[in-house]
Amino acid sequence: MNYYLDAFHKYTEFSGRATRTQYWMFVLFNAIVSIAIGIITALLSPGTIATSIGWLYFFATLVPSLALGVRRLHDTDRSGWWILIVLIPLIGAIVLLVFLVLDSTPGDNSYGPNPKGVAPSMTATPQ
Repeated sequence: MNYYLDAFHKYTEFSGRATRTQYWMFVLFNAIVSIAIGIITALLSPGTIATSIGWLYFFATLVPSLALGVRRLHDTDRSGWWILIVLIPLIGAIVLLVFLVLDSTPGDNSYGPNPKGVAPSMTATPQ
């Protein structure tokens, strides 16, 4: 739940990095709330206040979702503009999903320090 609320605290922060856990926990809680709103809307007749609540929730989570997605792409050392690849039918969504699932870039990258605090791995050289 903290990951979900943290996205709303940083809802306009498009800089920095976000871990996979932060991103996917937000997606999970967002899906649960959306499904609950959908069930309530289905139980009540369409066109009621429940439909308006669904649209209100969608617009309330739009900017935090985009900001978190951009920070997640930054964590994989990609520009936030890669989020627009989803506009390419089918292929774009698959490519974006792969980018969002990839692990963090070890150590610092051009978007900031690693939020997991993981230093780059050093390969041992024989002496």
